[in-house]
Amino acid sequence: MSEFEKVTTGLGEECGVFGAYDMDGGDVAPSVYYGLFALQHRGQESCGIAVTDTYGERKVHSKKGLGLVNEVFDEEVAFRN
Repeated sequence: MSEFEKVTTGLGEECGVFGAYDMDGGDVAPSVYYGLFALQHRGQESCGIAVTDTYGERKVHSKKGLGLVNEVFDEEVAFRN
């Protein structure tokens, strides 16, 4: 990745990005958790998840932290009902 691409995209060489969208408005948190878990070899310093609902206020809720996916997110956060 060139220096220009790093600056314009905000992404570095050692990061992974995963996205999910459910057309029916279902909870995608478990899919995002496992997607990040599969990508964590790309950058093991930190991880984060940002979500919004399709309906309602459309506020973005996020959580991030230093460490591996299973260290930052517990089952209660990843698989909330």
